[in-house]
Amino acid sequence: MGVPADLRYTKSHEWARLEGGKVVVGITDFAVAAIKEIVFLELPPLGRAVEAAKPFGVIESVKAVFDLKAPVSGKVAEVNAKMAEDFEALARDPFVQGWLVKLEAPGADLSGLMDAAAYEKFCAEEHH
Repeated sequence: MGVPADLRYTKSHEWARLEGGKVVVGITDFAVAAIKEIVFLELPPLGRAVEAAKPFGVIESVKAVFDLKAPVSGKVAEVNAKMAEDFEALARDPFVQGWLVKLEAPGADLSGLMDAAAYEKFCAEEHH
């Protein structure tokens, strides 16, 4: 699928995009491919405060459980509840339809996250 250049990335394979004062968060296609068969997704309730690099949710496969980590600190403003019911949509389109949460994060700075080139290099190194 490739790595969209307009997003920023974490080492735990979440992506982030600034969108009208909010930070949209999801997981990358690399993460979806590594997880393989998703069986459960737990997302935070509206209004929950999240802290950068700390878990805000959980995604489970048949074989393992993975924490979803917030790329920035903020408050959960929107939750894409459809993804908790439609894992195929998340696998099919993790970068657009498959967003997980939108965070209210005034003044959020994504510059500490990897750009697309750095993330691609990170994934290639992690894969070997």
